[in-house]
Amino acid sequence: MRLALSLGRRGQGRCAPNPAVGCVVVKDARIIGRGWTQPGGRPHGEVMALAQAGIKARGATAYVTLEPCAHHGQTPPCAQALIDAGIARVVVALGDPDPRVDGGGHAMLRAAGIEVSIGVCAEEAARDHAGFLLKTTETRPFVTLKLANSFDGRIATATGESQWITGPEARRYVHALRARHDAVMVGAGTARDDDPTLTVRDLGVTHQPTRIVLSRQLDLPLSGKLAAGARDVPVIICHGPHAPKELLDVWRDLGAQMVSVSEVQGALSPASVLNELGKLGLTRVFCEGGGGLAASLLKAGLVDELVGFTAGLVLGAEGRASVAAMGVNRLAVAPRFALIETRALGGDVLHRWARR
Repeated sequence: MRLALSLGRRGQGRCAPNPAVGCVVVKDARIIGRGWTQPGGRPHGEVMALAQAGIKARGATAYVTLEPCAHHGQTPPCAQALIDAGIARVVVALGDPDPRVDGGGHAMLRAAGIEVSIGVCAEEAARDHAGFLLKTTETRPFVTLKLANSFDGRIATATGESQWITGPEARRYVHALRARHDAVMVGAGTARDDDPTLTVRDLGVTHQPTRIVLSRQLDLPLSGKLAAGARDVPVIICHGPHAPKELLDVWRDLGAQMVSVSEVQGALSPASVLNELGKLGLTRVFCEGGGGLAASLLKAGLVDELVGFTAGLVLGAEGRASVAAMGVNRLAVAPRFALIETRALGGDVLHRWARR
């Protein structure tokens, strides 16, 4: 099952709105088929693994990271594919809460006389499928917030100099993280100050995540990199309900998708933003700042994973903080996260934290 999970991760960032499922087919203690959800969401992982196994699949065991689908969509259900292949036993990590499935896949398999075991590596599978599960149950994507700081939590000097606080190994890792998410999201301030491309580079990756910018009044540079490349790599701009119509038209003409979201106290509502992104089918969003957007997501309890890169330099109180003011006056109300991993990455420290 852990091999199936590792295979499934190969589809992350490439198969939304479908889950990134991995499947391994085993017979007589030998692996005869491996598969994962393909770009665009199909074929599914089970179909890929069964195709590799061929006629040897009869009487074999299939390990699947999520309950096989039971409904007819653009392709027949995977549960039926497992039945037709003659699989004798299916081991599933996690059930699928999608109302079209939700136990139906397991029921189909059992009705066909196939032994079904559920719950193997369930906790690990829940982490891997968290984006799909959140989109299905809460209509929002999984959110990873990245913070790359000096030792004292600063992202730039007082004059705005920020390139580069962390080293090349950390920056390369960030590109790998972008590739495993459906979209990369920044606030308007970051788009104005840094003029980022938000693309994956230098990894040999051919696909690109969607770029998302939050800008209430569309005060974004029309001559920037995002505007120039909106027809080549998708750009979504989340704006307020009263954004200037002429700018809406300009950005649409440039190729951007415009999404109106509600406001709370004069700012875009982070819950509304994520709800709209979930409706668009996004399952995993990688937030790269800036400080205002990071603070709003943290305050709303909408950050599912924190990824930090801490460099061995100190910029002092006059440097720019990585997170804007949050109004935290008691430790009891501060967002807390559980440590997942920490390790050296070049000359920096990588640490990952999960929402409690």
